[in-house]
Order: sequence, then structure tokens, then C-alpha cells
Amino acid sequence: MTAFKNLRGRLLACASATLFCFFVVAAQDVSKATAQTVPAERNGEHDFDFEIGSWKTHVSRLVHPLSGSKTWAEYDGTSIVRGIWGGRANMVELEVDGPTGHIEGLSLRLYNRDSHQWSLNFANSKVGSLGVPTIGEFKNGRGEFYDQEPFNGRAILVRFVISDITPNSCHFEQSFSDDGGKTWEANWIATDTRVNDESAKPR
Repeated sequence: MTAFKNLRGRLLACASATLFCFFVVAAQDVSKATAQTVPAERNGEHDFDFEIGSWKTHVSRLVHPLSGSKTWAEYDGTSIVRGIWGGRANMVELEVDGPTGHIEGLSLRLYNRDSHQWSLNFANSKVGSLGVPTIGEFKNGRGEFYDQEPFNGRAILVRFVISDITPNSCHFEQSFSDDGGKTWEANWIATDTRVNDESAKPR
């Protein structure tokens, strides 16, 4: 009887040890799987390095957004982008002319190391103050930035996209949505072509 009890005890001990090992291995597998499925946040501090320099720009502006109008105004001019803070910020100076007038704009882009996102802050020389920033990031060579702001007494969504990036060209498009993002209407389209100019290199 005593031998039977000892045998049963040894079997129970072995079973307990086996279950313990099983749970340890399972926990390690889950931990490894979790580590593999949660990618590290990418460092986007140099996302705008491609744009540092001088550019010729062609701008198409929808004159009356969200009104059903299809009237566009065309402009040509320059865009100069200067690096600040070793790439973590940059400033754009835009100056274009067209049949409907002259536009001077400034955009201050700032990188947030905690959120890994950029804020794009635009000012028109006629107003003289920064507007609501669009906030976002680059993925797979494409930048998307969003905000919500008032327009004609209504709160609308704004989307700004940077795409078709090459060493010597890039495309910018701003769109508005007044239905919560279900549909978007483009109202600012710019195509930039690089001009070789050493004066605008990052500092």
C-alpha cells in the first residue's frame, strides 16, 4: 500500500512538472508572438529631407470649395524648403502668381518624437497667423495629414496628401469633406519640380 502511494505521488509530481513546463513554454511562445506582431514605431524625423531645396511649382486652386463650383485658378511660382533642427522641422516659403492674383504662403512642419507624427502649420501672408495644423505621418512613401476646422460656418474635415515623391518632383493635394470623410473634394493641387540650388540645404 505504501509503495502504491509513493508511486502515485511520483506520478502526480511528474504530471505537475510536465504541466508547469507546458505553461512556461506556452507563455514564452505567446510573448514571442506578441513581440513579432507589434512593430516598433518608425522614426520619421527625416521624412521631409527629400523636399529640402528650391522648387518650381504649379498650383491649381478650386475657387469656391464645397459649393458645387468647378472653377479653378492656376498659378506658377516657387517653393523653397529649408531644414531646421537637424531635420525634425522645416519651413516652406511659397510664392505663386496667376490671373486671379498673388499668393504668399508659409508652412512650418514640426515632428513630435513621442507620437511619431508631423504637424503642418500653414499661414497666408494676407492673414498673418498660423491656421489649424494638419497632423499625420508618412507610410510607404506617402504622407497623409488631417484636421477638423470651421469653413463657412460648418465644421469640416481637411486632408492633405503628399505623394508621387521622386528626387526631383512631388505632388501635393488638399481636400475638404463636409460629410464626415465619406467623400472628399480636392481644392488645392500642386506639382513641384526641383531647381538645383545649394542655398536651401538643411542647417
